[in-house]
Amino acid sequence: MSVKPLILLVEDNREVRLAARFVLEDLGLAVEEVENPVQALTFLAQNKPKLILLDMNFELDSTSGQEGLKFLRQQQQLGNTTPIVAMTAWSHTELVVQAMQLGAADFLEKPWKNQRFEQVIRYQLQLSDLTNKNQGLQHALAGDAKPVLWRSKTMKQLMEQLEVMAPTDANILLTGENGVGKSIIAQWIHQHSHRSTHPFISVNMATIPEQLFESELFGHTKGAFTDAKSDRAGRFKLANLGTLFLDEIGTLPLAQQSKLLRVLESREYEPVGSSTTEVANVRLISATNAKLEQLISQAEFRQDLFYRINTFTIEIPPLRTRPEDIELLAKHFIKTHGNRYGKNECSLTPAALNQLKLYDWPGNTRELGHLLERAVLLAQTDEIGPEQLHMSTPSQLTQNHSEALPLITLEQAEQQLITQALNNTAGNKQQAAELLGITKQALYRRLEKYELN
Repeated sequence: MSVKPLILLVEDNREVRLAARFVLEDLGLAVEEVENPVQALTFLAQNKPKLILLDMNFELDSTSGQEGLKFLRQQQQLGNTTPIVAMTAWSHTELVVQAMQLGAADFLEKPWKNQRFEQVIRYQLQLSDLTNKNQGLQHALAGDAKPVLWRSKTMKQLMEQLEVMAPTDANILLTGENGVGKSIIAQWIHQHSHRSTHPFISVNMATIPEQLFESELFGHTKGAFTDAKSDRAGRFKLANLGTLFLDEIGTLPLAQQSKLLRVLESREYEPVGSSTTEVANVRLISATNAKLEQLISQAEFRQDLFYRINTFTIEIPPLRTRPEDIELLAKHFIKTHGNRYGKNECSLTPAALNQLKLYDWPGNTRELGHLLERAVLLAQTDEIGPEQLHMSTPSQLTQNHSEALPLITLEQAEQQLITQALNNTAGNKQQAAELLGITKQALYRRLEKYELN
């Protein structure tokens, strides 16, 4: 027999409790009633409900909501992740905003309409289940979390900066070439922040269709558009109290940039199809391999949005500028892939390690990881030598680097590189973009600019 989800109702008005109980029990929920926040704290010390319905006013007065705010503050300090829906007959914008900032998941004005009451309860229970699944997945993967490894002075200085920034709530912009590990750094920041016990939600902005941008980020209600068959929580909601990581933010179209800017400025948004305002309580980390200052000068990225996302900017150096880290990273990748494929004794020969150090790594850490995964798979013995790496020889690398480029304009050089990349990938634009170290959207912009087909 399944156990009914438990709802804690904190309300001093007996008639309101009775009305709420009728609706909640009709939804198949179990209800526990208490008359004030003190009784609620006693109950919560030994029980964990799925949802808390909290009246905001008790003995102090009937309008300020201070007792409810105090309870919310206590739950926040205790690290309680149970969603709380605030309720009051004297709602006003300032009280709603204060409650949301202290962690309230939603707000109900009394007397409520049963349809609205049911909608809020169903939505919060669904969201709670999604959040629990997300946190469970994060805990399951915690043992596989990719560490930040370094030995170089450059990375030491960068990590010292991050140790200062991570505990704050400041927005951080991570820049650097493709494959340098921006997503790994973002997770490290989250794990070392005061939000580490709450969700880390990652979104690749380049993969979101423009017409679904608002639904993906802000959520939608049932029937908001043709395929909206049920309420859906957006990424801002899923990341509530935690960290929202917006990867490839430089690919965001201008029209969507203004919508994101509004949320960052006001910390408020509405799910598609809803008139209810939600409060965005997230720590924002963004990442891009694009030169945003250049995109701003080309009117392709909003300057005001740039200022919003880069309270701190951290540029992650490419692997070729920190060769001291290559041996450490290589040993980590060989151990990781060796464990995965049952080849725990694999190791690099000195000649193979020397070859890794001579290469310039255009794909950075990601390329190194992929190359060593392949080498582990192909290794017939416990030793991985140069022949298992399948890399260019040092003499070839030196020769390639020493070849002089013809003196042409930057635009001509860009067109030639794009054409060559498309030829080398048989016209596959995604692969060509990766080869060029830019996003697919950035490649399309250049194809249009130069009228290349």
